Amino acid sequence: MTSKQPVTVAEIRKTFLDFFASKGHTVVDSSPLVPGNDPTLMFTNSGMVQFKDVFLGTDKRPYVRAASVQACLRAGGKHNDLENVGYTARHHTFFEMLGNWSFGDYFKRESLKWGWELLTEVYGLPRDKLLATVYHEDDEAYDIWTREIGLPPERVIRIGDNKGGKYKSDNFWMMADTGPCGPCSEIFYDHGEGIPGGPPGSPDEDGDRFIEIWNHVFMQFDMQPDGSVVRLPAPCVDTGMGLERLAAILQHVHSNYEIDIFEKLIAAAARETGTKDLANPSLRVIADHVRATAFLVSDGVIPSNEGRGYVQRRIVRRGIRHGYKLGKKTPFFHKLVPDLVALMGAAYPRLQAEGKRIAEVLKAEEERFFETLENGMEILDAAIGSDDTSDVPALPGHDVASPRVLPGEVAFKLHDTYGFPLDLTQDVCRERGVTVDVAGFNAAMEKQKAAGRAAGKFKMDRALEYTGAGHPFTGYERLEEPARVAALYRDGTPVQQLAEGEQGVVVLDTTPFYAESGGQVGDSGVLTAEGVQFGVEDTQKIKADVYGHHGSMAQGTLKVGDAVTARVDVARRQATMRNHSVTHLMHKALREVLGSHVQQKGSLVDADKTRFDFTHNVPVTDEQVREIEKRVNAEILENHATQARVMDIESAKATGAVMLFGEKYGDSVRVLDIGSSRELCGGTHVQRTGDIGLFKIVAEGGVAAGIRRVEAVTGANALAYLQQVESTVQSAAAALKTPAAELQARIGQVLDQVRSLEKEVAQLKGKLASSQGDELVAQAVDVKGIKVLAATLQGADAKTLRDTMDKLKDKLKTAAIVLAAVDGGKVQIAAGVTADRMATVKAGELVNFVAQQVGGKGGGKPDLAMAGGTDASKLAGALQSVQAWVAERA
Repeated sequence: MTSKQPVTVAEIRKTFLDFFASKGHTVVDSSPLVPGNDPTLMFTNSGMVQFKDVFLGTDKRPYVRAASVQACLRAGGKHNDLENVGYTARHHTFFEMLGNWSFGDYFKRESLKWGWELLTEVYGLPRDKLLATVYHEDDEAYDIWTREIGLPPERVIRIGDNKGGKYKSDNFWMMADTGPCGPCSEIFYDHGEGIPGGPPGSPDEDGDRFIEIWNHVFMQFDMQPDGSVVRLPAPCVDTGMGLERLAAILQHVHSNYEIDIFEKLIAAAARETGTKDLANPSLRVIADHVRATAFLVSDGVIPSNEGRGYVQRRIVRRGIRHGYKLGKKTPFFHKLVPDLVALMGAAYPRLQAEGKRIAEVLKAEEERFFETLENGMEILDAAIGSDDTSDVPALPGHDVASPRVLPGEVAFKLHDTYGFPLDLTQDVCRERGVTVDVAGFNAAMEKQKAAGRAAGKFKMDRALEYTGAGHPFTGYERLEEPARVAALYRDGTPVQQLAEGEQGVVVLDTTPFYAESGGQVGDSGVLTAEGVQFGVEDTQKIKADVYGHHGSMAQGTLKVGDAVTARVDVARRQATMRNHSVTHLMHKALREVLGSHVQQKGSLVDADKTRFDFTHNVPVTDEQVREIEKRVNAEILENHATQARVMDIESAKATGAVMLFGEKYGDSVRVLDIGSSRELCGGTHVQRTGDIGLFKIVAEGGVAAGIRRVEAVTGANALAYLQQVESTVQSAAAALKTPAAELQARIGQVLDQVRSLEKEVAQLKGKLASSQGDELVAQAVDVKGIKVLAATLQGADAKTLRDTMDKLKDKLKTAAIVLAAVDGGKVQIAAGVTADRMATVKAGELVNFVAQQVGGKGGGKPDLAMAGGTDASKLAGALQSVQAWVAERA
């Protein structure tokens, strides 16, 4: 391979992997964009993410050398390139990173020499176009570059601690504040004197002339809490090279958006938007964003209003907005998916396999957004002006704070009322030279959240003032516990006692009552003492370790300091536990049957049912429901023991336990094994899977775009449900006088009979109306050469009215006709005009004239039109007025 012959992105990928395979590396597939081993990281943003546990020492692979081409995304948190995408040469949301790793095997010498060999001898880059940086104290790397590889000393730049403090340097890499760290050496490519910018370390280093293409990180130290470093016993290598940047160099172009893969995606975007100018930045935005969103969908991220789904929605809608900016007012974005699959499907088989589903998800999001986009754009245009930024007109009800600042309240109204995201508002404003008052937006958002919290179901708990110590929860082991009253509240105010008949909240110094958390409802039960009984209706958290027992005094008086027996409602708790435990089994079965894209989006577990929301963009079929039920019930029959273990978060990650993104986990977590399911969960559960009894899904449906919901029952509730279904079947069989086993066939027979009878009735109505029509011919009145007929047809439906209308036109030749029928007080009207008179008398206008008199309106074609009305009492008068209406126009 030489630099004289442009190569494709696909060839660059293959060459990289083949090269490192020849050096003894194991080629590892790209991991998903959703990290599987780090719930604190929103997206995979570098190639080393899937090896993080190896570097931390919590995982060991069967190989010590690895190479991969990793799909990466940077569109949130500190790695947020979204607003720059499309306007610079090298910013992307989605990109591919070429990387090679050594886990305690080779180190700096091999890493740098192989890097140089690949770039200069295999890819054929000119040696005089390359330069390198090293950490200013890393003499070893400097000597390898200058003495062994032969790079001139003036092209090896030492970078000092340029970020304030020891080891605070662009060329010193740290995984976190403490832990593995070390110097790095970056390789830069010089795009030439015609491009502005200076070499790394210079005041002009941010220019585009010298571009970093490959970073070699040498993890050789362990950073201590005091800022000192200790050498690691087995140093590691972690490298990363941007595929798009390398491709731009090898294909002799300056911008990443000129490489082959983007040329084709930009052409596809131009095709779908009808854009002729291929240099338009909006086409680059669309091309970048379809890559990011398609890969996210393939990895299970569905557009939503929270977490990863919210970032996905932002990217999709930004791409759509740029299509709208190009004049495309109908869904187009999803049509680029086949082009993307053709370009990248071979390298990423999951993308190819999921292509159809990806297009469906993006299409649904497009249709959803296009409903609000035009309205939002009109309001935003009115608020900031189209292209004139000298003034920002006010949105009705709002004052403009500054000629070049869009008020935060306006931005929030666009977001809250019209579904127009803040980042899109900022994007549009940026193009017009207008800034957005983000602080004002955030204030309006917080004000709404505060109002929502104030109106919440359990607002009293949040207002309760409790300063005492936390108390232990014993409800995993026991459902009855002696306790002492630590605090009492009535109407949210601390009190010393609760009297009979009063409602309030009781805080105990210890409790077996589970407080609502993780989707599981709070326990109910009683607190008793001699002559005293407090009925607990619900249990809610006041603080993380302080539970409030809500209820009312059924007997006696309860005082602070009193000793009581806290007794949980056993039957309700057990029913709730069955439903909670089966939720874990169902979650696993959903992922197995529907796909790994399934992610929990909410749940509610009580004594009656389990309700589970999850990401999935199409209805779950009956066959899939049966398969899910089959798998869950098989786990129940295995009767495995349930195991709960409390451990630190890092150990929990190492077990492979499912962690829900967006959940906040402490240093210590509870890992729950139920059957073959392993998740983090603090809820209460059955001792063995067999305790669940029977599992049955009773409902499935959509609750939002890309979100489905299933409801299921267990145990006695499942039995009651099946018995009710059986009773319904038996009743239906009895009504149809057939055995239950033959009910389906009998229903088919009855439906066939009904359809046959309906056909006969329609034929009879037609004959009746036809006979009425023959009689009506004589009632037609000549009005200025037009036969005018306005009459009622008894028992006619819409089809009969139309058929009769056609027959009357044929018989009357030149005519204007109105026919009406009444059914249950509602009026159906048909108006017809023969072709020779449609120039002056139009059926659409005539039917509307009649319909308005009977409480309706309508319209249609000049020759035949239909309408309806709600006031049959005025029909006779309306029909009588037809002659005069026609006379005015004849």
